[in-house]
Amino acid sequence: MKIAVTGKGGVGKTTLSSTLSCIFSKKYKVYAIDADPDMNLASSLGIHDKITPISQMRDLIKDRTGAEPGSSFGEVFKMNPKISDLPETLSIDYGPDGNLKILVMGTVDKGGDGCVCPASVLLKALLRHMILKKDEIVILDMEAGIEHLGRKTAESVDMMIVVVEPGLKSLETAQRIKKLAGDIGVQNIVAVINKVSSVEEEEFVEKKLKELDVDMLGSIPRDSFVINADMEGKPLNQYPDSDALKSIEDIGKKILNISGMD
Repeated sequence: MKIAVTGKGGVGKTTLSSTLSCIFSKKYKVYAIDADPDMNLASSLGIHDKITPISQMRDLIKDRTGAEPGSSFGEVFKMNPKISDLPETLSIDYGPDGNLKILVMGTVDKGGDGCVCPASVLLKALLRHMILKKDEIVILDMEAGIEHLGRKTAESVDMMIVVVEPGLKSLETAQRIKKLAGDIGVQNIVAVINKVSSVEEEEFVEKKLKELDVDMLGSIPRDSFVINADMEGKPLNQYPDSDALKSIEDIGKKILNISGMD
């Protein structure tokens, strides 16, 4: 199962990604990949040591692509670098059983519409390998855009979860993501409503999602335990009384049921 989690900034996609990763790792091997420029996935899991993102590993990028990061336009470098060993060597083991591994991708700061440079080539090759070649569950914590995904990679994502909250701005972002995802071949786009305070809010968002032709996977209530987890720097799964955690556990069961894994 390969899952991409995206949505407008601040809607809670990292909390969903990290909590689902913990839930799934109780039974399966999981790679949690931080592909968001804000790079908060590790801290959401309670890891607060400084982590060097792969995009800033200059020696590695040069070794695998044959060119320095930030190389001038026209310099020759490998478009298909060797990356099969990197998931194991660069990942951070999480938890006592080692079932959950974390990869922090980082981002490439580059103006213009895109970047064909050594760092971006390595990141895209690594993502492609994780989605197309790895047998483990892979959960991608994405930014609101989906630039990390090339067409063939996107076509192999089993599920793209768009996290939305009650409000039109979040839904407008979901609409843009749906169009972009459809353009590059993502077939299964679903939504999770987060920070729900009332039945009216949930019904409002659900109605708008139907208009966008996006199925609702589940909803997560507004929960003070989520705020506590953030303030205390701990993963949400350490708060067993959290209603948000219970809702995400239900969403996880639904995902496994849809995939035929449960």
